[in-house]
Amino acid sequence: MGELDRRAALGAVVLFGIVSLIGDVIYEGARAVAPSYLGSLGASALAVGLAFGLSEFVGLALRLVSGILADATGAYWPLYLLGYGLIVSIPLMGLAPFLPLAVALIFIERIAKGLRSPARDVLIASLSREVGAGKAFGLHELLDQIGAIAGPALMGTILLIRPNDYSTAFLSLLIPYVALLASLLYIYSKFRMIAPSGWGNRRMGLAGLSGGFWLYTMAVLLNTAGLIHVSLIVLTSSEAFSPWMAAYLYVVMQAVDAVSAPLAGLAYDRIGRSVLLIPFILSPLPSIATLMEGSSVLLAVISFGIVYGMQESVYRAAVSDLVPVRVRGTAYGIFNTAYGLGFLASGTIFGYFLYSGGALEGSLFALATQMAAIPLLIMSLRINRDS
Repeated sequence: MGELDRRAALGAVVLFGIVSLIGDVIYEGARAVAPSYLGSLGASALAVGLAFGLSEFVGLALRLVSGILADATGAYWPLYLLGYGLIVSIPLMGLAPFLPLAVALIFIERIAKGLRSPARDVLIASLSREVGAGKAFGLHELLDQIGAIAGPALMGTILLIRPNDYSTAFLSLLIPYVALLASLLYIYSKFRMIAPSGWGNRRMGLAGLSGGFWLYTMAVLLNTAGLIHVSLIVLTSSEAFSPWMAAYLYVVMQAVDAVSAPLAGLAYDRIGRSVLLIPFILSPLPSIATLMEGSSVLLAVISFGIVYGMQESVYRAAVSDLVPVRVRGTAYGIFNTAYGLGFLASGTIFGYFLYSGGALEGSLFALATQMAAIPLLIMSLRINRDS
């Protein structure tokens, strides 16, 4: 990559975070109300869980293809820019009064994220030598979460003032979309020299991926499968209270996430990957609390925010420490495909438990998956340490 000193590298991380901030105003704003919107169009809890779980899987599985493509061609910036440009699908949901069309636009947004995320993570990881992996990803996630708070707050306020006017709420996101395009042009013009060294080494393939990486990826798959999908927390909140209240509870979740992410990043840089045991241990809480419904939804919101903040920061940072730079795009692609399989499982399985009233069965499933995931995580820590 082009050489940057520590101050310039930190500035680049901040700019990447600002782009993500604006992007999160748009797509996290939408995610705060989209489950309620699908419910208003006639979708059941099972249908909502399946739609969001499957779209999450498609978007995350696409990261495998886009990650390999980025490593093979060095096209980190084109994939990053295209992935953000396609976020326009979210404001267009304001013109989608039919369930199939609304679901299709949700899929497009997840595909867009699948295109940009490996390239973005590799670009940020390229700066981590000067900044520190935990700090770089933690700071990025902190800025990301400011947008993740502002977007749902905006959508909740619109629905409070104009109850059930989803069209106006979604179309209002065209304004931050214009700001997103401007910020993309600026960061590209200022830091387009950033490129990971060693890209294009096709011969390395999967040989650079350690046993610790594969064990870690399997642990995260099980961890995510046992963590209820956020769309089901939003849907349950909407049914227990109202769509605008569900959006504000989503704001609380993102605020907790915003605090959790940088603290986890700092802890990661100090004590290493053993900090990952914390979110694994906490993961059953949001699932069990959501299945209990009623006032326990607030516990689900807070505990999910803690876990997800750590997932979005130190889970990614761990991958950058487990694999060589030349296969990081591929590694992030594989990792996120497994992550997506976890989301597909959790959305479908917990959607079924909510639909059928299986609170006890769902709680046992949440506990069992984490009991299987934690030993794999511990094994990955030991293998990496001993190697």
